Amino acid sequence: MHEIICPHCSKAFKVDESGYAEILKQVRDADFDRQLHDRLELAEREKQSAVELAKTKLSSDLQKTAAAKDAEIQELKARLEATEVSQRLAVTEALSAVEKERDGLANALVQAEREKKAASELAEALLATEVHKVSAAKEEEIRELKAKLQAVELEKELAVTEAVGAIEKERDELKNGIKQVQLEKQLSEKSLKDKYETQIKDRDDAIERLKDMKARLSTKMVGETLEQHCETEFNRVRSMAFPRAYFEKDNDARTGSKGDYIFRDTDESGTEIISIMFEMKNESDRTATKSKNEDFLKELDRDRNEKGCEYAILVSLLEPDNELYNSGIVDVFHRYPKMYVVRPQFFLPMITLLRNAALNSLKYKNELALVKAQNIDITQFENQLETFKNGFAKNYDLASRHFQTAIAEIDKSIDHLQKTKDALIGADRNLRLANDKAQDVTIKKLTKGNPTMAAKFAELKGEAAE
Repeated sequence: MHEIICPHCSKAFKVDESGYAEILKQVRDADFDRQLHDRLELAEREKQSAVELAKTKLSSDLQKTAAAKDAEIQELKARLEATEVSQRLAVTEALSAVEKERDGLANALVQAEREKKAASELAEALLATEVHKVSAAKEEEIRELKAKLQAVELEKELAVTEAVGAIEKERDELKNGIKQVQLEKQLSEKSLKDKYETQIKDRDDAIERLKDMKARLSTKMVGETLEQHCETEFNRVRSMAFPRAYFEKDNDARTGSKGDYIFRDTDESGTEIISIMFEMKNESDRTATKSKNEDFLKELDRDRNEKGCEYAILVSLLEPDNELYNSGIVDVFHRYPKMYVVRPQFFLPMITLLRNAALNSLKYKNELALVKAQNIDITQFENQLETFKNGFAKNYDLASRHFQTAIAEIDKSIDHLQKTKDALIGADRNLRLANDKAQDVTIKKLTKGNPTMAAKFAELKGEAAE
């Protein structure tokens, strides 16, 4: 027995081992709630910092990338314009020289024709042999001038061809440079996208862990069924809290139906203190047809009556999103007498509460018989019983409120992480839109409003078609 002093009325009272263990469990649960709340707050702060840092870095990277690409495009445009001007000047100079030389040769040819005509007129009187010699010499001079004119025309064509080849080579270099810039931009955007997809996956994993914590809280059911879990939990404390208890599977199906487990406890004299019929229900998240707790209450009540049990308890993981059952302990007295629906984490506390209540009831019944035998007023007994009931109800209410608070905090954390995921998905969407805009850049759009570039590319396209 342990002696405990009430912090409100300073009255000392004694509790047995099981009651003391229950009080310790309440303290541990409160400490667990506090630690869970602190960890969730820390996770929330880290999440906010990560989101702000990601937003800042993303904005900075995008600005740097855009500035670098604009500078490269401006540099390429300047180089292209300078190349066009120089090429245009070179072609103009070459054409001017060729035309000048062509005009000189043409003038010389005209002069030679004139001289030939004059010589012909002046030499009419000369001998035929002398006229023939002069005419032959002039013809030879004319052929030489024509050959020179053809050579000049050929040089002109070669100069034009070389100038066009240089322009095409420069154009190809500019195209390759633009393609290289676009490739670097795509690689940069892919790197940023992969980075933020990894962050989104990390947030999704955190959300799944919190959802799993909400569904199971302090129970550890990995690799176990619900029945095995409850039996293991009971056997773990049997020797300390329930040394004279019977807790076995219900194998008696003579009436056509049976529960899962029956609990019975007796006092030192062998008198039964309490008996409970248990039914355990669980179901996979991937089950197509979801069962409800209410579907099993009628059969559980029939099993309780057939096996002569005082209470009936449904230990259930069904309807995980139902706030009524997520409160932990739900009495369904309005449907079936002395019946409760509990979550697995309240399996042992519920047995302890009912057993302790039955022990106190048995104790008070014995005291009542003694009081009647001694002709003592029963008013004090009723007051004590009412005090116990009020204290029991208060403890139950406190435990229920702590449980609801823990669930509410978990729900808030899930909502915050979901918002973070949505924000990162929005950033990915903006990156995709930016990539689409970059892919939409064409030579036609770049030369819009630039008649020189438009004419140049039109000329190149015409030459390619020829």
